[in-house]
Amino acid sequence: MMTRSKNGEAISAAGKTPAAIKKLKQFITDREREGDLDEWRRGKVILGYIELRKVVDLALEYGISRGAIHRWLQWYEAMGVAGLVTATSPGAPPKLNAEQRSELTALVEKGSLAAGYASGIGTGPMVGNLIEKKFGVRYHKHNVPRLLHELGFSLQRPRKRLARADLVAQETWVRERLPAIKKKQTPVVA
Repeated sequence: MMTRSKNGEAISAAGKTPAAIKKLKQFITDREREGDLDEWRRGKVILGYIELRKVVDLALEYGISRGAIHRWLQWYEAMGVAGLVTATSPGAPPKLNAEQRSELTALVEKGSLAAGYASGIGTGPMVGNLIEKKFGVRYHKHNVPRLLHELGFSLQRPRKRLARADLVAQETWVRERLPAIKKKQTPVVA
């Protein structure tokens, strides 16, 4: 059974030494200068706790849950100031290495006809199929556009135009008539 620790006891003496407190205060100053509100707040809460402020009061003052404060206290106790730094999850390793990515970039730049497809228009599923055939790796259909974006490509959609449209009349309408419509003031009914 776990028991509650009294104020200031969740952090051992090693976390309360003058050197540790100096490091914590420097961390708070650095995060404020960098504009990292989350890490600044974590540091301020830990410092407040070391100064014997109650968890309930800190939670109210900073608008956070007591559970979050207790997690931060555990992180600070385990790793010191490094435990307060926001860490990003590394995620899964990329399925294609740098060489394969550059080869894919070259293939996409050459176009879908050069890759052996009947259509000159490349699509996400088509690129996913190309990746699977060329490199033996499958990408989910939602991840192909993300991969292409990482490689510097952007989604292009052709404009739809009517086959018998009067292009001159359309352009005149956009240049002259549309701005005139936009400028008209609508009366306000009170």
